[in-house]
Amino acid sequence: MVKRLRVRGIQSMTKADAARKIVKCRLTVDLLTFNPKILDRLLLQKAAAYCAYQERTQDEVRQRIKKWGVEEEDEAEELIAELITMNYLSEERFAKTYAGSKFRQKKWGKRRIKQELSRRGLTSHNIDQGMNEIEDKAYEATLRDLINKKLESLERTESDARKRKQKLARYALGKGYESELVWKIIKED
Repeated sequence: MVKRLRVRGIQSMTKADAARKIVKCRLTVDLLTFNPKILDRLLLQKAAAYCAYQERTQDEVRQRIKKWGVEEEDEAEELIAELITMNYLSEERFAKTYAGSKFRQKKWGKRRIKQELSRRGLTSHNIDQGMNEIEDKAYEATLRDLINKKLESLERTESDARKRKQKLARYALGKGYESELVWKIIKED
């Protein structure tokens, strides 16, 4: 009798069929000693590789594990707990990396970064840790550069100074910068 395995689509298969299905998912398996413990270890390896590729949140890993066919929530939580203890998964590290990279590469403001981090299900503590990665001087200098570049392009198309300022403010606010800081910099320029 074949033991019922905990992965969707493998319950009523023979060992060889189950192994082929797992190999299709880029997992290797020893056909002679196939058992659910090996499957759990292979899922852990696959989840570890998924987390090692780039920083992930627990929700992202949970969704991916579900996509792989793990139906029981307890098993998914066990895998996530193991990934955390093995240091493959850290939401604080994710928040720091995400905040720093979105600020440096996409020039996003703190409001937009906070909104995205909270949308991804991070706690306020982790979000605050991520925000600490952004230095105030660099933040203001980046906003100043953004506004100056946008101003150069608007001067060619918009002749009305008031409309130019409104468009500058809308642009910076859309990037996620705070309105007080945006208007302060616009008035200085």
